[in-house]
Amino acid sequence: MKKILILFIALISFHLNSYSETKTEESFNTGEMIMDHIIDNHSWHILTYKDKHVSIPLPVILINEGKLDIFMSNKFHHGHSSYKGYKLGTSEDGKNTKGKIICVDANGKYTGKKPLDFSITKNVASLFIVSILLIVIVFRAKHLALKRQGKAPKGTLTIVEFIMQFIRDDIAIPSIGKKKYSKFMPYLLTVFCFIFLSNLMGLVPFFPGGANLTGNIAVTMVLAVITFLITNFSANRHYFKHIFNMPGVPWWLKFPLPIMPMVEILSVFTKPFALMIRLFANITAGHIIILGFISIIFIFGSQSVKVGYSIAIAPVFFAIFMNLLELLVAFIQAYVFTLLSAIYIGMSNEEHTEVHQGEIINR
Repeated sequence: MKKILILFIALISFHLNSYSETKTEESFNTGEMIMDHIIDNHSWHILTYKDKHVSIPLPVILINEGKLDIFMSNKFHHGHSSYKGYKLGTSEDGKNTKGKIICVDANGKYTGKKPLDFSITKNVASLFIVSILLIVIVFRAKHLALKRQGKAPKGTLTIVEFIMQFIRDDIAIPSIGKKKYSKFMPYLLTVFCFIFLSNLMGLVPFFPGGANLTGNIAVTMVLAVITFLITNFSANRHYFKHIFNMPGVPWWLKFPLPIMPMVEILSVFTKPFALMIRLFANITAGHIIILGFISIIFIFGSQSVKVGYSIAIAPVFFAIFMNLLELLVAFIQAYVFTLLSAIYIGMSNEEHTEVHQGEIINR
């Protein structure tokens, strides 16, 4: 805890000194700072010193009118210049253009066109980093498992075995059943580890961490869609019968107006939608709260550096507390997403039962 506190104070001192040396007349913009940290970007920002941005440029890959253009994002000079007829849009260029690559004319004016953007953005780079880490960890665990056959696991192997047993015994088997759980274990393990590691990396305030990967609704949407596809394409006929002709429901709720079938069909789509929004909202909210506490220091520091230092302890303490709380949230959100995915899959593969002469008979 002491080291974390020292690190936070050192970072804040550096930024406060930066504010005092620039002597800018503009007040600190909290909303802009928070949004710059939680939204995606075409470069990986490290720090700002004396109005100079230190960033890692990322590849820009564009297709415009059948032409492929590839270059590094530093050609835009942090949005201050155009390159090859493109530039980073601002709020002045029009609605929904800020941060996106737009087409411009020779005078740098927005032409109203946007190229197809396949760039490696900050979130995409973070996705690659998380994926590579997962692959390295799994192959490392496999190597240790082969090396330590007949011996007690230790190190990386212990962690991997614990996660596998946790997903199998506490999520997969209770939700799906012993007969069918093994078919869905690879997906459940992958989605849990990916979300958990992405959440942890998002809490690291410096490269290669700090990307708001699971706070990007496009990422959570893809994860939810995969759960939706697995749930419905692996479902048995009793699952669809329950949707379109629910047993035990009065006929007048199904004909002539199919009230219950409409409700059930709607629930098929609301389940993955809830998965998407829950993960996105919780992770994004955590980042916003932490940045909000830190912003208090810079709001006062932009007026007076001494005042910024004098009130710094309380915001830093609450920011550290929220970071520790976010460690718990990182696990909980990965667990909840995996658990609900397993429950939905289990519901779609549930064996049909009926009571006949006092006995339960599986069909």
